[in-house]
Amino acid sequence: MAIDFEIPAEAKAIREKVRQWVHDECIPAEKKLIAGADYKPLLGELRKKARAQGLWCPFIPKKHGGMGLGPLANALVQMELGESYLGALSMNTQGPDDATMLTLLEHGTEFQKEKFLKPLLNGEKRICYSMTEKAAGADATGMQTRAEKSGNDKYMLNGEKWFSSAASVADIALVMAKTDPGAPRHQQFSTFLVELPNPGYRIKRNIPTMALEGPLSHILGGGHAEIEIKDLEVPAENLLGGEGGGFSMGQHRLAYGRLRHGMHNVAMAQRALDMAVGHITKRTTFGKKLDERQAVQFMLADCASELYIARLMLLHIAYKAERGLDLRQENGIAKVFLAHMVHKVVDTAIQLHGALGYSRDTPLAAWYTHIRSQRLVDGPDEVHRWTTGRNVIKAFKAHGTTASAAGGDLL
Repeated sequence: MAIDFEIPAEAKAIREKVRQWVHDECIPAEKKLIAGADYKPLLGELRKKARAQGLWCPFIPKKHGGMGLGPLANALVQMELGESYLGALSMNTQGPDDATMLTLLEHGTEFQKEKFLKPLLNGEKRICYSMTEKAAGADATGMQTRAEKSGNDKYMLNGEKWFSSAASVADIALVMAKTDPGAPRHQQFSTFLVELPNPGYRIKRNIPTMALEGPLSHILGGGHAEIEIKDLEVPAENLLGGEGGGFSMGQHRLAYGRLRHGMHNVAMAQRALDMAVGHITKRTTFGKKLDERQAVQFMLADCASELYIARLMLLHIAYKAERGLDLRQENGIAKVFLAHMVHKVVDTAIQLHGALGYSRDTPLAAWYTHIRSQRLVDGPDEVHRWTTGRNVIKAFKAHGTTASAAGGDLL
């Protein structure tokens, strides 16, 4: 009996519909923005068209206004949206909003769903996630921001946050803080919903990074803010998921974020490879067409291999998610691989474009400086590899083989 890789017809159809949407609407809209079109009216019109076609919040249940896609169909959709930086925004499936919507759906009270989730689902507001701190880095349990109960109806927060992505365009912040220093390490933290702007939540600056910036960078929510939290008063009704639940909820939302980054990386790499092949098929050097040179063909073969592995990884993870299976090991492996994959493919595309690829006349240079962050965000490579390696050892000790930690359950 053969292993069946057939994608259900309805999932194929929605993938194709989204692919057409990105190519017919999002990529042309990118060109309009670059030519000087006003961002907010343009995005508003794009979103209006998307909703009219039923393309809205792919992973959100239909009863909440989304498309109700399962993990497989959503993965296929996200692997198309990443071709355009307006793709996810057009369908209200952009980070960090998407993972926070899922957290609110699962852990929010009815009050919180009405006040905070509903406007997020409608695309009326955006939210940022303030967890990371300079002092803690990749170890979230080292964060020092404190939340102290004041009476029965409010908390007072004080501390600092660092790399709060999209804070400059957010209307709501999800802030993690320490509520019980005496509790077990992973139960010391809680998460709070904060309405913005708020004098207790001050954006000190958008942190300059190595990513190339243009006039649209921060408008699109691409900035990473440094935040001062000083005497920030939060109503107790804005505590999300109860005291002590902040860390576990954070890991849950980050797990989806890692996959979403990876899915979008596949789309970006595919567009970069298409651009590279489109370029070399038109070029002649030293009397010979560039696409006839074996060295060039080898470069393309390496990129195709990376994309093939990346797609198989994501499809296997989607398969496990559809069946409610544990996918933490695969998620960590894929997070690292997909970050390196997109870097390799975009780097190759730049090389094959020659000086043009190094210039700002194509999007490749900007992509190259942006995607370096993929090896850091949602946990650096080293942390994921450390966890993956420990799981390999655990598997061997438990079963006498490492297979279960290395995709062996495929067999």
